[in-house]
Amino acid sequence: MIQLESIGAAAKRAASALANASTARKDAALLSIADALEAHAADILSANREDVEAARASGMSPSMLDRLSLSEARIGGMAAGVREVAALADPVGRVLSGSTLSCGLEMEKITVPLGVIGIIFEARPNVTSDAAALCLKSGNACILRGGKEAIRSNTAIANVMRAALGAAGLDENCICLIEDTDRETATAMMRLNRYIDCLIPRGGAGLIRSVVENATVPVIETGVGNCHAYVEKTADIAMAAEIVFNAKTSRPSVCNALETLLVDEAIAETALPAIAARLKEKNVELRGCPRTCAILPDAVPACENDYEIEFLDYILAVKVVSGLDEAIEHIRRYSSHHSECIVTRDLAAARRFAREVDSAAVYVNASTRFTDGGVFGLGAEIGISTQKLHARGPMGLEALVSYKYVLYGDGQVR
Repeated sequence: MIQLESIGAAAKRAASALANASTARKDAALLSIADALEAHAADILSANREDVEAARASGMSPSMLDRLSLSEARIGGMAAGVREVAALADPVGRVLSGSTLSCGLEMEKITVPLGVIGIIFEARPNVTSDAAALCLKSGNACILRGGKEAIRSNTAIANVMRAALGAAGLDENCICLIEDTDRETATAMMRLNRYIDCLIPRGGAGLIRSVVENATVPVIETGVGNCHAYVEKTADIAMAAEIVFNAKTSRPSVCNALETLLVDEAIAETALPAIAARLKEKNVELRGCPRTCAILPDAVPACENDYEIEFLDYILAVKVVSGLDEAIEHIRRYSSHHSECIVTRDLAAARRFAREVDSAAVYVNASTRFTDGGVFGLGAEIGISTQKLHARGPMGLEALVSYKYVLYGDGQVR
């Protein structure tokens, strides 16, 4: 793993310089990256086509192919995301608080970069530019390690960004890509404590579990989205059908897509057929409990595992519940603590659901698909944290800085 050590050392050196770079210099580099992504779109698309062809030949599912695929519009979106990050306020060097201690020392609490951030991700090439842009703006160098399915795309994107950094006068090693996609290399990266200050995995449950179990570098868990919608007994059924349709089908391969639908038994016989009819437009497979299957003859009987996993496909687990108590208990048992919603006209039920459901984002009468850094006004996100330490929910710039205390004295000793 000599190459990995070399990459880590180069990133650490770059991070030291980047931490002290001015806002203007970082923004100029980001704008240079955005322009370069658009200018080299043809090269990136050519590399991406090779990845997609190989993935299709290997039997990758249509929803995962959608994650992998780039287009001119998506590259334009990547460039726009980088420009949006450049336009955001610099999170580094802000004075969070200040006070005078009893000994006369003047104390300030000031934001600082984390250092080197490692990102391990799967078949989503846009993560390469999103993550790099957020790390750069927040004064952090990054080491990126994508999945083998997107290696050609990731390499093309990283090469474009690194060249743009050099042209803007910053060390190209502020953005590093590990091109070796062997599992052993990923495991070694998870233990690169000398160089990596924080590790962020972005991908499915298997990847997250592997990083949590193997890493010695501090980890922020992100990504797994076993998201729920509960249609409460007072719900507007037409509204519920639209919310479920959007949350499940607008882009089923992403972590904020709906995976489980809970319907109150008081309205199940009316609500389920209406919702199923809407979902049929996208040929969504419903896997239901016995009561669901009795109401919906086309539903497939669900097993325990169907309520536990993230489908990332046109599949939805369905369960009829006795009321709010059972809905909340089901979510407590199976949720990944990402995003949940309730559809209701009962204010008390809405407030209780919002209070008792312990997830990063809780919605009342709205789709789970809104859990996104851009929608939340954070710019491009580096991930959606499903844990509580340090960061939770969509992680933008504010989640990529720490702080230090600076104290001014005139000779005090203790």
